[in-house]
Amino acid sequence: MVTKRARPSDPLRSADRPVTRRPWLVLAIMCIGFFMSLLDGSIVNVAVPTLIHGIDASYDQVLWVIDGYLPVFSVLLITTGRLGDIFGYRRLYVIGIITFTIASALCGPADSPAWLLTARLLQGLGGALLFPQVISSILTIFPPHLRGRAFGLFGAIVGFAPIVGFAPIVGPVTGGFLLAHLSWRWIFFINVPIGIITVVLALRFAPPLRSGRTHRLDLVGVALATAGLGGIVFGLIEGERYDWGTITGPVTITSVIALGAVLLAVFVLWQHRRRDEPLMPLALFGVRDFAVGNAVGFVFQLGMIGIMFVLVLYLQMARGYSALETGLVVLPNAALTAAGSAYAGRLSDKFGGKYILMAGTTLLAVGLLVLVAMTGPTSSAWNLLPGLTIIGIASGATFAPLQQATMNGVDPRLAGAASGVSSTIRQVGGVLGTAMLGALLSARLSAALHSEAEKRAGQLPEDLRARFVDNSTAAARHYSPPTPPGGLSPTTTSLYERLTADTFATGFVHAMQTTLVACAMVLVAAVLLCFLFSPRNKPTTEPTQKR
Repeated sequence: MVTKRARPSDPLRSADRPVTRRPWLVLAIMCIGFFMSLLDGSIVNVAVPTLIHGIDASYDQVLWVIDGYLPVFSVLLITTGRLGDIFGYRRLYVIGIITFTIASALCGPADSPAWLLTARLLQGLGGALLFPQVISSILTIFPPHLRGRAFGLFGAIVGFAPIVGFAPIVGPVTGGFLLAHLSWRWIFFINVPIGIITVVLALRFAPPLRSGRTHRLDLVGVALATAGLGGIVFGLIEGERYDWGTITGPVTITSVIALGAVLLAVFVLWQHRRRDEPLMPLALFGVRDFAVGNAVGFVFQLGMIGIMFVLVLYLQMARGYSALETGLVVLPNAALTAAGSAYAGRLSDKFGGKYILMAGTTLLAVGLLVLVAMTGPTSSAWNLLPGLTIIGIASGATFAPLQQATMNGVDPRLAGAASGVSSTIRQVGGVLGTAMLGALLSARLSAALHSEAEKRAGQLPEDLRARFVDNSTAAARHYSPPTPPGGLSPTTTSLYERLTADTFATGFVHAMQTTLVACAMVLVAAVLLCFLFSPRNKPTTEPTQKR
């Protein structure tokens, strides 16, 4: 029998090819905008003192400027993912970049906290518009056997610019440079030329990608999902600020979160009834790997989110590193994550995302335990290096495999909805993880500081001992050592400062070790969930030739 080579018009063969001649160029263009939006999620952190003086803002107002980006970004991902299915992924991506660029141009000249906060909320909208379109485009322009590599490149960008403001890597380095040589306004102005160039490149080289069918937007679903997610995300982010109690009048953090959960339950029921064009097709969860992948992603993000959060606090508050120095310490970790992500994508294409994800997550938990074993009150950056090296390599072996394993078997026509849902679930997991981590770290730190302060109080004059213990314990609220009381002699002030620094460093290490062990246990739970993936969670290989 003669072997025939498939023709280019053969559906079997064409389905195995990218839908554009330059898929990697298209992905690179989309990753530029994606990187820009993620970087602005953390870069503002280094400008807190400058913003307080530059726009006459209170500390709480500046915190809102930092945190305001995340709620808008998180709650809109389901809607913006579905909008990509309706209007086209390139179109939504370009609209997102334009929105983000305009918002950045408005942030720069801000002269009041209200102005800057409004522009930051608009930045969150732009980020939410463009983010799901990158994942949707990968599912659309890359055949299954190349998606691991594509997600690997995507994961390399994630490794360098985490979205959560408590996990800065490149943000402090870039922000520190801009603050040192220009002003805080250039943290935002720098996005404008990048955004303009990205829009031009996207319109020139990216194809007008669509899911291949006509959709209508479920407005009731949009309202329910946005309100429900908004209540949960707001409550988790602001809970610690309000001591998990009253916000105003009868409104409490608990009631806001509970109302959000009820609205999400109503949203799911509405999606079940609306079978024609739901905002979140429940059929997606009928795909075994998608359902399992979202569960793994939620738990993984729950444990993963705390790593850099704790390390940054340790380096800056307990060891006295500047934001720029902190960024430089963890920069090699980001480089390893980026390089490992690209390589892990190739391995996922070959062996399946499930197994690479399990190996990477297990190694991540090991890296955390190494950090716990090697970090002390006087540790230098070199002591962190072994643990950070393991974590960097392991992190690179998680993002791309998780994306590939989750999207395995998803109908490309539902790419926007799938990417929006999975991104939202992980964002909520990250926000919940941050809240739980903050509560655990604060509680453990308070107990550890009280114990350490009592051990050292005897070195101070008797009239300062009780105040020293109380002030040291209260330092757990702000994650920083207390300042000495006024009116002390230079010798006593110096002794007080040394004792508070030693107390805080030792207490923080104890609290950090407990927190990192808890994160490692959560990651082990994520590994166990990976066993629920389908036995052959592996991308479709190139089809064989017809005979």
